[in-house]
Amino acid sequence: MPIRGCPKGGAVRNLAVRQAPVMLQSLRVFLAALALANGLASLAQAPPELFDVHLHYNDEATRAFPVADVLRIFRANGVTAIVATSRPNDGTRMLVAAARENPAAAPRVVPFIRPYRTHADRQTWFSDAEIYTLIETELARGIGYRGIGEFHVFGAADAGTAEVGKIVALAVARDLWLHAHCDEAALEALYAHNPNVKVIWAHSGFTTRPEALAGYFARHPTLIGELSYRYDVTQDGQLTPAWRTLFAAFPERFVIGSDTWVNARWEQYGEIMAWYRGWLAQLPADTARRIAFTNAAGLFAGAPGR
Repeated sequence: MPIRGCPKGGAVRNLAVRQAPVMLQSLRVFLAALALANGLASLAQAPPELFDVHLHYNDEATRAFPVADVLRIFRANGVTAIVATSRPNDGTRMLVAAARENPAAAPRVVPFIRPYRTHADRQTWFSDAEIYTLIETELARGIGYRGIGEFHVFGAADAGTAEVGKIVALAVARDLWLHAHCDEAALEALYAHNPNVKVIWAHSGFTTRPEALAGYFARHPTLIGELSYRYDVTQDGQLTPAWRTLFAAFPERFVIGSDTWVNARWEQYGEIMAWYRGWLAQLPADTARRIAFTNAAGLFAGAPGR
């Protein structure tokens, strides 16, 4: 017996065909709303404050982004502490001064000395005796430098020079961190100068596999992995199993950074921080807080600033 009001046969098929686009659109709207809700829930679980450990305020950035604008960018993105470096070091000193003049409007600033006066120094600093003098001059300013870098060095030969050895010795003697953008051979050469040197490995080696990183962390207790440009941490927005395993094994050995090496990265600052928040929210809350903020805060405990 047919149900009253229910079309039969071809009429049913015709109705289904007519309604299919509407139903499909409704499904799309529902799925989009569900994805948005899940995304908002994940962001709500992300750490509320971030410590940017890889930040440059280079000369070209100081012209395009005045200090007041930069401070607004930090506040808008929940960045309450930074490691500041610049080429030359003028930009770093500007941020230190801003934080001291108006601490309520600025993040805590931990300054590092960059061994570059110009772009050209990037290619030669590791064999240039004048760079050591530059570092000593900056240290003498008394503004509370806590590290040297970010610097670039590749291969055991360049990282093994006498000039680099002097800088490593100075870093160990003065309890300074080295922020090294380097390959694996250069990393080992830095530790060969002195196994007690403290190294923040920019980009965690850039292409070094998570499984290999575990070996470096096990071998070098003073090695910290910085995660800018490690977009392989996620796939389709989700943490990969290899990185999830690594973060679980070494939750205290990672920090985050923006790497504002060009002005385009300043323009994308909000997107960069949102990317971190997206996958940090997929970690246990304590691990996420460590990577987002407390690991770095522990590295620089006692540093000047808030």
